[in-house]
Amino acid sequence: MLRLVLLQLVTTVIVSGIAGLLGGVHALVSALLGGLCCVVPNGLLALRLFVSTQKPGTANPMTFFIGEFIKIALTVALLFAVAWLYRDLNWLALIAAFIVALKSYIILLFRH
Repeated sequence: MLRLVLLQLVTTVIVSGIAGLLGGVHALVSALLGGLCCVVPNGLLALRLFVSTQKPGTANPMTFFIGEFIKIALTVALLFAVAWLYRDLNWLALIAAFIVALKSYIILLFRH
C-alpha cells in the first residue's frame, strides 16, 4: 500500500509540473490540490489498515469497509473544500490530476 501511495504522490507532482508549464501557477496549484484529494485519503486508509494488521486478532473485513467509507467521504469533502476555498481553481487541471493519481496503480500492475 505504501508503494501505491508514494506512486500516487509522484504522479501528482509530475502532473502538477506539466499543468504548471501549460497553464501557469493556478493550474499547478489546482493539479496539486486535485492529486492530494486522492493521495491523502488513500494514505490514511493505508495507515489504518497497517495499524489494524499489527494488532493480533484485529484484522477483519469490517476494518476495510469502514476505512473505505471514510476514505470516500474524506475525498468528497476535500474536493468540496478545494472548490469552495480556492478562488482561482483550474477545473481541468484539478480533475486531470485527480484521475491520474486515482488510476496510477495501473503503472504498478505492468511493472512486474
